[in-house]
Parts: sequence; C-alpha cells; structure tokens
Amino acid sequence: MRAERAGAPLLAALHACAFPADPWDADAFAALLAMPGAFALIAAEDATPAGFVLARIAADEAEIVTLGVVPRARRRGHGTRLAAAAAAEAQARGAGRLFLEVAAGNAAARRLYGRLGFREVGQRRGYYPDGADALVLALALSPPS
Repeated sequence: MRAERAGAPLLAALHACAFPADPWDADAFAALLAMPGAFALIAAEDATPAGFVLARIAADEAEIVTLGVVPRARRRGHGTRLAAAAAAEAQARGAGRLFLEVAAGNAAARRLYGRLGFREVGQRRGYYPDGADALVLALALSPPS
C-alpha cells in the first residue's frame, strides 16, 4: 500500500514501534514525503500495518531512507518484500542504483539486504545516534523494460 503525506502519522507510529530508541515524528515524515521523488510503502498483516519503507529518487540514483518492521511482525518476510518493492519502484522511475545505510552490527538486516543483492560500497563512522557505524550498501538496478 502506498503512503502519501497524509500517512505521515501512521509512518511515525510504525517507526516508533520499530525503532523506539530513535523515533521520527510525523512532521519529519511529512517533510520527507514532500521532497521530489520521495515515496513510502506500507506492508500489512491481516489488514494491520506491519512495516514500511520510505525512499527517494534523485536523477538516476535512489536511496532507502528508512525501512522498519514492527516487532510482532518480524521474520515473516515483510522487510524483504518492502525492500524489493522499493527497488522495483525505484527502477520503474529510472534509477540505476539503490543505496541504503545499515548499522554494522545489525546482522539480520545485513543478511536480508545481502540476499537481495546489495553490496557494501562504503562506511560511515559514528553515523547513528548511539555512535554505531553504518555500512553503505548499493544494489544495481536493471534498466526498466
């Protein structure tokens, strides 16, 4: 399901549930969704929102800004489907590569992205509020057919 700016409160609630140590508010989501090339998708489980992805496209590159799945719905494929859907949307909009940052210590997320074909292309030291390093990952997207 696609989320528009009016969905910012729901995205903020999902983000707070998925990332309680660093929640983003609805104003942050509304501002991000107002940016050219931005889009958000929501995954549902039994009609209940279970996760989200927020991405943006600039020129021929795209970035997953944030992706989260609420704890009760984890390990059910939502993260994989959201990342794949973001990649497909980015590709359809003409992006040739999709980037994201992931905490170096987040083994589960790193495995998920690795299975989708993301490869490490850089590192950001002390990127997260807790001081954790981020790995920069990229996925080559095929040209749209």
